[in-house]
Amino acid sequence: MKNQPTVLLFLVSLLLFSCVSKPESVSLFNGQNLDGWHIDVPEMDSVPTARNPFIVRKGMLVSLGTPQGHIITDKTYENFRLEIEYRFAGEPGNCGVLVFASTPRSLYKMFPKSIEVQMMHENAGDFWCIVEDITTEAMEKRRGPKAEWGITEGKKRRIKNLTDGSEKPLGQWNSMMVECLANQIKVWVNGDLVNYGYDATASTGQIALQAEGAEVEFRKVVLTPIDALTE
Repeated sequence: MKNQPTVLLFLVSLLLFSCVSKPESVSLFNGQNLDGWHIDVPEMDSVPTARNPFIVRKGMLVSLGTPQGHIITDKTYENFRLEIEYRFAGEPGNCGVLVFASTPRSLYKMFPKSIEVQMMHENAGDFWCIVEDITTEAMEKRRGPKAEWGITEGKKRRIKNLTDGSEKPLGQWNSMMVECLANQIKVWVNGDLVNYGYDATASTGQIALQAEGAEVEFRKVVLTPIDALTE
């Protein structure tokens, strides 16, 4: 058979292509316990009766809001897509997901160096710089006077999101997708692109969820490796 080598090469190539595994998603929360995470709540260091604000309830990871602090992954991650489904269980308030987290208690002796992607009601998708920094378009319009920018207490650390009205009505589930690739971060809320930053001062780190006063339920926290940002 004259073309046998060509056919054989094609079949081998097809087999190799089919064996290339796609990046696998992994749920960071198993629905049963807090394995893979640890809790950093300063009040729990010195107050024996302080409650743990992070619990598992009906298969959901719940931030009770107080005392304030965060729950943080044991592992560090880079180049990933993080998909989160969350809702405020009662009164609306504040919360956030921290990416590129590293040195503990770097801000207010509580939160680690990181970039916060805000979940605060009616402000979902804002960036907050926590002893790390990031650049966006229209920075002065969205962050304020350049002379007042900073990454520590008292400085303008907030970079407002691009859109309003992307959140669902209270009580309904919101979806947030955060993509981190090298030193870029891109954020969607319920399918709307709400922020994009680049030249971040970090590109790898842990992932944390905050307790910041309001009770928040999380039913999905899924991570997928990526090698490109979604357009």
